[in-house]
Amino acid sequence: MTIETSMNEKECVIAVEGRIDTLTAPELEQSVMDNAQNSDKIILDMAGVEYISSAGLRVLLVAQKEMSKKEGFVLRNLNKNVQTILNLTGFNKVLVVEE
Repeated sequence: MTIETSMNEKECVIAVEGRIDTLTAPELEQSVMDNAQNSDKIILDMAGVEYISSAGLRVLLVAQKEMSKKEGFVLRNLNKNVQTILNLTGFNKVLVVEE
């Protein structure tokens, strides 16, 4: 998994590529938490994510909870497989998903 971060005045975009699973989820969580301190809003660009496990879904919930105190947490550019996982688990009703 690779993570690239870009930031403007209040918004942080974290672009992720690869698999978000038990091995890589801690790295993503650390990146989200580090950037949450200096951002009003985090956008997780998942265009390059091919798979997300339950460990990855947990990271999304942690990020949502952390950023709910601010302007929010948004998922962007989900592929069909990841969108299906979010739909099946009901996460699509809890998280903000943009096209």
